[in-house]
Amino acid sequence: MPLLNYTTKVPAERTVGEVMNILAQKGALEIITMYDAERQPCGLKWRMETRHGPLAYALPVNVAAVFTIMTEQRVMITNETGRRDQARRTAWRILKDWIQAQMALLETNMVELEEIFLP
Repeated sequence: MPLLNYTTKVPAERTVGEVMNILAQKGALEIITMYDAERQPCGLKWRMETRHGPLAYALPVNVAAVFTIMTEQRVMITNETGRRDQARRTAWRILKDWIQAQMALLETNMVELEEIFLP
């Protein structure tokens, strides 16, 4: 089965903005974008109010892992730079989908905020 979102054309920066918007709508008090040495977004940190007070979260995006899977699955991007760019876009889309799923669980009272986004 191919990797989720492996064909996305949505730039990582746009997805970062979408994720930040989701978190803000759900009550994030602050959101910080982390960047790697190549000045590419590599994760988010945010703080949300819970019934026990504010909780801080950090969620890295593992582009290297997605790149490895895409290489193993022989995604049809022949040059490494193109595959790395696609891996970054794909990794962020996967993260966005996961955050949306976590928020859906929260909205349906299937989980408490303190139970999601933790290791």
